[in-house]
Amino acid sequence: MTTTPTTVETDVLIIGAGPTGLYGAYYAGFRGLTTVVVDVLPQVGGQVMALYPEKQIRDVAALPSIRGRDFVAALADQADAFAPTYLLGRQAVALEPGEAGPVVTLDDGTRVRAGAVVLTAGIGTPRARPLATGAEWLGTALSYFVVEPEVHRGQDVVVVGGGDSALDWADALAPIARSITLVHRRSHFRGHAATLERVRAHANVTIVTDSEVAAFGGDLAAGRLEKVTVRHQDGAEQVVAADHVVAALGFISDLGPMRQWGLELRGRSVEVDRAMRTNLPRVYAAGDLADYDGKVKLMSVGFGEVALAMNHVAVDLDPDLSLFPGHSTDES
Repeated sequence: MTTTPTTVETDVLIIGAGPTGLYGAYYAGFRGLTTVVVDVLPQVGGQVMALYPEKQIRDVAALPSIRGRDFVAALADQADAFAPTYLLGRQAVALEPGEAGPVVTLDDGTRVRAGAVVLTAGIGTPRARPLATGAEWLGTALSYFVVEPEVHRGQDVVVVGGGDSALDWADALAPIARSITLVHRRSHFRGHAATLERVRAHANVTIVTDSEVAAFGGDLAAGRLEKVTVRHQDGAEQVVAADHVVAALGFISDLGPMRQWGLELRGRSVEVDRAMRTNLPRVYAAGDLADYDGKVKLMSVGFGEVALAMNHVAVDLDPDLSLFPGHSTDES
């Protein structure tokens, strides 16, 4: 990652490094625009990487099926052809209008002066639903999603949750972990039935329902977890071997500081016109964050929206340009 000065100048600032934002970075480069991409998460990919990097995505044109992390890697490779600057693990906290374009301040004090801003932050800033215990292990033996599955090879892993994320992680980690213990506070799983059947079929997976993780045990100073205590609804307790706990309890999302920027909102979405413009000058939105009458929230729709936004941004910054840039196949 590039070390940035206090003030960064760019043609376009994209807030949100999920699939729509990554495609937007590619398209901005295609239109000859310099680009900075900001995201509160420490890696690109948005919810795909945070929630289901191992899951197969089947609703993208020309890709019958692709693993989430491979999909994100391909989008990042496509964007990298134009060398965008990524400012990850940082939140955009303030936006000020300016004659030359908006100025956005990040939570680390960095100020980004942009000709235009494109908001692609999905459904807003994600915040993991916390586990009731073990917060002191976060970052060592407790995580809310898996960035790199290979880290857990040969480990005893406890996965907590009953939705798609928990089932996906249990299914993905079972072939490489020594053991998986799936703990869910209810008897009924909310996740996809077919995934649950795959999880049940793994010989090294134990499913514990109507239960919660009550305590962690190990050497906290060394970051070495050894066991967790699982408490059943009847009060009985069970000790389970554990090197790591993945609390896949889902995420709570909201617009965070963006609510204070003066954007015209529709609930947790930002209202846009047919050019993907918001009510603020040179501020656009695309993807799940953007809303208008008849909106359908699909990744394929977001890709079209952010391409439309970038074409209008290009003309806003240079009125001599054509709105339609031609096709990428026209380039040698």
